[in-house]
Amino acid sequence: MNFAVWLIERPRWFKRILLIANDFVMLGIALWAAYSLRLGRFYVPETWQTLLLFLAAPVIGVFVFYWRGLYKLVTRFIGPSGTTQIYVAVIIAAVLWALIVYLSGVKNHPRSVVVIYALIAAILIRLTRQWAGSTLLKAAPQYQPIRTDIQKNVIIYGAGSAGIQLLRALNEVGTHRTVAFIDASPSLAGQVVHGVKVIRPEKVGKVIADEDVDEVLLAAPSALRSERRVALRMLEQYPVEVKTLPALEEIASGRVEVSDLRPIDVEDLLGRDPVTPDTALLASQVRDKSVLITGAGGSIGSELTRQLLQLRPRKLVLFDVSEPALYDISLEISEMQRRMQVGSSNTGEQTTVVQVLGSVLDRDLVRRIIDKYDVEVIYHAAAYKHVPIVEMNPSVGLRNNVFGTLVVAEAARDAGVERFVLISSDKAVRPTNVMGASKRLAELILQALAEDPSKTTFTMVRFGNVLDSSGSVVRLFRNQIKAGGPVTVTHPEVIRYFMSIPEAAQLVIQAGAMAEGGEVFVLEMGTPVKVDDLARTMIRLSGLEVKDQDHPEGDVEIRYIGLRPGEKLFEELLIGEDATGTDHPRIFKTSEPVLAYEDLVAALQRFEKAIASNDLTEVQAMLRATVEGYAPGSAAAATAPGTDEWQPQSQTLH
Repeated sequence: MNFAVWLIERPRWFKRILLIANDFVMLGIALWAAYSLRLGRFYVPETWQTLLLFLAAPVIGVFVFYWRGLYKLVTRFIGPSGTTQIYVAVIIAAVLWALIVYLSGVKNHPRSVVVIYALIAAILIRLTRQWAGSTLLKAAPQYQPIRTDIQKNVIIYGAGSAGIQLLRALNEVGTHRTVAFIDASPSLAGQVVHGVKVIRPEKVGKVIADEDVDEVLLAAPSALRSERRVALRMLEQYPVEVKTLPALEEIASGRVEVSDLRPIDVEDLLGRDPVTPDTALLASQVRDKSVLITGAGGSIGSELTRQLLQLRPRKLVLFDVSEPALYDISLEISEMQRRMQVGSSNTGEQTTVVQVLGSVLDRDLVRRIIDKYDVEVIYHAAAYKHVPIVEMNPSVGLRNNVFGTLVVAEAARDAGVERFVLISSDKAVRPTNVMGASKRLAELILQALAEDPSKTTFTMVRFGNVLDSSGSVVRLFRNQIKAGGPVTVTHPEVIRYFMSIPEAAQLVIQAGAMAEGGEVFVLEMGTPVKVDDLARTMIRLSGLEVKDQDHPEGDVEIRYIGLRPGEKLFEELLIGEDATGTDHPRIFKTSEPVLAYEDLVAALQRFEKAIASNDLTEVQAMLRATVEGYAPGSAAAATAPGTDEWQPQSQTLH
């Protein structure tokens, strides 16, 4: 065993004694050097008083160092923050010593000695610790941070504070070699930050080729998504894997570290810059109320639960038919409540969270829940949503999506619930599948109930695909790329609108608060995305190459498998063209064709009989008769109505 290993394995008290002895000696040398330099001769204390003052300096320094926590720092990993602590402690020690000299009454004491002493002491203390740390790490490699035999060459995109923190974290871990920073700021171009040169974005290709770069790490967590997309589009052309830092709020909360890099998410590519929510609008129909969320364990239901909890309702009733989903969201909400309580000075009562396991088709259970928990607001997110599965199981899908909505809506009306918000889908517009038709029928139920005067305000919110939901193509592509392919795309021309789950949930809450009754709120979905392009981008940003005719040696193949039963090439958000704006720039509303309540009840009775007897012919006939624009099968959706070829346009509503 060498000396370095032996020293590292000594008890902490032993190592502190060595550091104290080192500091006492270094401070003494610093003071002697200060006197000698100032007086221009080899300094020797001339009286017992000057000797006592000389010895007081290192004693005071050691006590200040202890008080400031310098002896709690691990010498091998002091870093920049530890260096700052050393400098601050030295300044305090020098000032205290100068005060004692002044109070001692010793005459003709050079005042400049104090400044020279502080400078030399800071240098000596820092250098001895730096030398000791470096020596210990080199002599005892088994105690160094975990390293790989071959370091990855990486570039950090962003030379701001986040990029510098990331560089320090990577240096400590030792698995990456940072060859350059990329930053678009003209003031930083050509500069050297912590020993790493900053280059302009247009030079990144040359550096990647010359330095054999494996990864580019995006260190701009506070940047607008539009800026991040520009960076990602620029990097997409190079054969490197792109990773990004977590969001700043995740780092600040302590949930993740700066070095916890993650692969690029599709939200980084497609997510839009957020619109600041109207806080008053968010909380107006939720604060201090009892709120029921059906389908609380699903993608949208769980995000609604998270956001509603932060608005501090009196009670939050989580309703789901899936026990694992209900357990997962309940566990997450409990942890959220714990963090909220720790980080808040609000001593008021916490939201009461109730878990209810059951089906929305259970009329007695739904009524009992609403009465027992005095429910005032309902967000109805419970639905079967996977198009091919519902297409193969139409009776089950219709029963759950249509009659489940009817059960909850009628129970809400009978109990005098203040507000009922249905989570709908763009697939409800001129549907080509049973799932879409079932969602349009659910909308018709709410529109009919809204026509009948009651205490309850019924409304619905319609939007398109959400990123990374349980059935998201994004999650499928990510898993397929990880497995080496092939990545399966239904059709090379299929187009979809995408929105992040948090944005969708936030807009749903705000739209629901604006409801007056019977409106269909439509969320502005942004620019449509060709799914084939999305797949190719995800492959390239994983550091891989698409395998096709032009690149037969590529890594991941894209395979076209054909449109699934009932699937459209494109989706729409409006049945008519009468959308009007609201107080929110991304929320629009429209009034669409409504069935009278009596006619709808008669149609639903026929549906119920057909479903009970599994008469699918009658079910299809009823869907055609009841749902406007219903055209089963995907062939009808290849082009937009009345056109030979459909060209995607931005889904911006006016």
